[in-house]
Amino acid sequence: MTECLFCKMVAGEIKPDVVLETDRLLAFRDIRPQAPVHVLVIPKQHIPTLEDLPDDDPTLAADLLRAVRQVAAAERISATGYRTVINCRADSGQEIYHLHLHVLGGRHLKWPPG
Repeated sequence: MTECLFCKMVAGEIKPDVVLETDRLLAFRDIRPQAPVHVLVIPKQHIPTLEDLPDDDPTLAADLLRAVRQVAAAERISATGYRTVINCRADSGQEIYHLHLHVLGGRHLKWPPG
């Protein structure tokens, strides 16, 4: 996926502001933050949307959620609270077709958003 922005980050062609990295996942600061803390958590494997999450890898979803918790702890928003968002396809606002989880916090987040 040489045209995928996030794949370029995984490959080291683009250097994100990394918060967490494992053998399967990468978490980095969003370049257009919507909150004081706005980190994206992605699988290193190219998976376009949540709908494309492979059924034959049941641990990947758990790894992604575990990474969200680790990011929240590292960013010191675990105790005060945070929001995790996954946009899936155009109507949701997904702009980059590489599965990613937004971790937002650092201020009071209103509901409903938008």
